[in-house]
Amino acid sequence: MQSALLEYIPEAARPLVIELLAVDNLNVKVKKERKTRHGDYRALSNGRHQITINSNLNSYRFLITLIHEIAHFEAYQSYGRSIKPHGKEWKHTFQRLMLPFLRPEVFPSDLLPLLARHFKNPKASSDTDAPLALALKRYSDAPDTTYVFELSVDQIFKLYNGRVFKRGNQRRKRIECLEVSTGKLYLFNPNAEVEIIE
Repeated sequence: MQSALLEYIPEAARPLVIELLAVDNLNVKVKKERKTRHGDYRALSNGRHQITINSNLNSYRFLITLIHEIAHFEAYQSYGRSIKPHGKEWKHTFQRLMLPFLRPEVFPSDLLPLLARHFKNPKASSDTDAPLALALKRYSDAPDTTYVFELSVDQIFKLYNGRVFKRGNQRRKRIECLEVSTGKLYLFNPNAEVEIIE
């Protein structure tokens, strides 16, 4: 395993991660930020397996993402390739792999209850668990980040890709946002990062 990878995770988690990655045909690469994902797993045509993770994640999100992707690898190894990517086999594998990390030596005490609740039934992305995602973002290098849920109704904002929207009403879990140029209505995750247009 690449020793450089260990720099991205909490120190107390490193021995467990070394054990998990002691697999000959699994390679982990750290990539530049990708806006659409934190990491991914894929089986390569040469029989090897690859995990990629974004380099801009804080150490706690990096660790969660790494274990998420290792769970894909292990679930496919144990149950075959016909399982759903985020189905019950993956969920059980993710829970089993993550459990040894859920302790105060690895995660701050404010994250542990949120993580415990999340891992009762883990989702395909921790970003869909708004309380956990917001708590994890507090440990990032961008404390001045604005989230769509913080905006008032009719406030104009733009995304990283330059698209401009107007915030609408809150639905049960999502927020309606109207794209200004097209008039199309989109549903946003409440903790989507946005830039306010004055």
